[in-house]
Amino acid sequence: MLRSAGERQNLIFSHNLNLTHLARSGRIDEAAKLFESMPARNAISWNCMISAYAKNGRISEARRLFDRMLSKNVVSWNAMIAGYAQNNCIVEASQLFDKMPNRDRYSWTIMISCYARNGDLKTARSLFDSMPCERTPVCYNAMIAGYAKNGRYEDAIALLSEMPLSARNLVSLNSVLAGYTENQEMVQGLKFFGDMPEKDVVSWNLMVDGFIQIGDLDTAWRFFCMIPCPNVVSWVTMISGFSKSGNIIEAKRLFDEMPERNLVAWNAMILGYVQCLKIEEAHKLFEEMPERNSITWTTMINGYVRVGKIDEAAKLLDAMPFKDVAAQTAMLAGYVQGMRLEEAAVLFEKISTRDEVCWNTMISGYCQCGRMDKAEELFRRMPRKDVVSWNTLITGHSQRGDMGKALEIFREMRERNMVTWNSIISGLSQNGLYFDTLEYFMSMKKEGRKPDCCSYACGLTACAHLAALLVGKQLHLLILKSGYGNDIFVGNSLINMYARCGRILRAKKVFDEMIAVDLISWNSLIVGYSMNGYGRETLSLFVEMQADGFRPDEITFVGVLSACSHAGMIDEGFKYFNSMVRDYSVKPEAEHYACTVDLLSRAGRLEEAYELATRMPVEANSGVWGALLGACRMHRNPDIANLAAEKLFKIEPHKTSNYVLLSNIHADAGRWDEVDRVRILMKKTAVQKQPGCSWIEIKNKLCGFVSDDFMKPRTEDVGLVLKMFSAHMKNSEFVPSTYLLDCG
Repeated sequence: MLRSAGERQNLIFSHNLNLTHLARSGRIDEAAKLFESMPARNAISWNCMISAYAKNGRISEARRLFDRMLSKNVVSWNAMIAGYAQNNCIVEASQLFDKMPNRDRYSWTIMISCYARNGDLKTARSLFDSMPCERTPVCYNAMIAGYAKNGRYEDAIALLSEMPLSARNLVSLNSVLAGYTENQEMVQGLKFFGDMPEKDVVSWNLMVDGFIQIGDLDTAWRFFCMIPCPNVVSWVTMISGFSKSGNIIEAKRLFDEMPERNLVAWNAMILGYVQCLKIEEAHKLFEEMPERNSITWTTMINGYVRVGKIDEAAKLLDAMPFKDVAAQTAMLAGYVQGMRLEEAAVLFEKISTRDEVCWNTMISGYCQCGRMDKAEELFRRMPRKDVVSWNTLITGHSQRGDMGKALEIFREMRERNMVTWNSIISGLSQNGLYFDTLEYFMSMKKEGRKPDCCSYACGLTACAHLAALLVGKQLHLLILKSGYGNDIFVGNSLINMYARCGRILRAKKVFDEMIAVDLISWNSLIVGYSMNGYGRETLSLFVEMQADGFRPDEITFVGVLSACSHAGMIDEGFKYFNSMVRDYSVKPEAEHYACTVDLLSRAGRLEEAYELATRMPVEANSGVWGALLGACRMHRNPDIANLAAEKLFKIEPHKTSNYVLLSNIHADAGRWDEVDRVRILMKKTAVQKQPGCSWIEIKNKLCGFVSDDFMKPRTEDVGLVLKMFSAHMKNSEFVPSTYLLDCG
């Protein structure tokens, strides 16, 4: 029993000091235990714990503590609102701000900063203008920083000039300068820096960091050398710059020359080693450190994960004196990366307080392994889902080919970002739903989203497979207007689109106009020439590509061998096939054997083609046997056709065209008993002949037609025109041999 109020206050004061120390060290769980064990608390105790939870992303726990607090002061309200603002919970922060019984200048400043930082400058300015109390320099600077960060430099400078001279300070000027440097507008930033009436070390540090961001290390170094009195931030900024550029030796030299080092400097140097994958050097420095915090441990654990040393990372986590959700999440990511899902699940369940990153890492792991049931179970358990959680599920279902489920999740989402749209568009494209790809591309534009390079690439891929040249051309114009014309990813998609649409010269023009090309660019062009029947030109490109310093890969040889096959260049085809392993160390795959089998088959050497297909070292796929079966009709060889078809029926038993083609081959040879056998076989495997589908561009719109769709308008007219064409062909003494299977 305490004897006096003074003793009680001293004990609370002592506990608050310990509480603050634990909170600042990131030891939140220990701080929480101390808080709950305290016999008496004051407002400082509550506010310290609320801020600690909020700063570490544990916003729901901060709110529960806030709601438990019986006597709240304005500091308590501000701590909770600041917590929401730090965690980008703008709606929650605004709702709490509206409920505040009393507000001070700090309350208004928090909300103005929150809106300005998140780009809602209109609301931020409205609050700024409606402040009932005198505006502080901090409030002005928050608004100026918001304008500058979002590229509205004229508004920032205008507000700076309106600011009372007594309130204007170097922070105000540095807020504008930070806008220039963070947005990499270094020409304007340099001019503003030169016009500043006075500068401090923060100004110099901003310039150093700005030049590092644009990759100009030489200028950054010159500015660093000109800083009158560099502080620890100056040194750390330059060390980080060297590390990011891969110049770890220069970073270490600078680290050794530092007049004084703090924990941030040590952490920056360790991070530099980790970024350069020099984990042994990082660990050596880790052992030499006079003190460590949660960032130190997390960086080291993440470093071991990055180099694939998962067990070493786990040992480090076990040795960590206090568990931190960031370190545990880094370990979780390591287990997921190594496909060690069982260990990941065990660790996940041990984490007492999980943030969104932790949940999303585990959900992503299940998605990567195709365990969508587990991913959805976690998603349902997740207390606070963010847009990343939804996007991860969409990607997971898309990768498994379940676009119905992916679209269902997409429609449920209340908030979408560009990743969401790109996930659904790329998923539709990858699963062959090209009409839907273009439809959702247009829906994205209607919603006001600007397509990026990924969106355009998926749209162009859809146009390529649909041979929708006019739509592809329109996308090309949009790409040029949007400034993505120089993007190599988009350029490669344009080459592919024009090539697949038969405009090979236009594809070559896109290739020639690209600022930089890669192996994919060359492969797209080579395959494009090949599929359009330009055999000699394809081989010339193959030679030109190597002269340009690019080494051919598997895809290159698919294009080259296919070109030789289509052009009937048997000797050249075998020469390139044999040179793959001998000259380029490229191991032939099923696709290369398929091209070679096709090469022999087209030349009528069916026995050799069949022998190659049966003796090839890799398992023959449908492309190999399909090429052989197709050639059997051309060269009227039903015996080998039976052998090839037998293999195809095992690989793809429900594909209608294989049965139809074999039936036609036997019908051509007059083997009607074999035609009946194939018909019976087809019925036994329950193969249903899928209706034919085609599409055409009418007035810049893609229209699809299915042969058995009688709901389309003017179906009878289309049928009548077809009959007229058929009659005209017969009158012209051209009667195609069309022995189609009766699928009854």
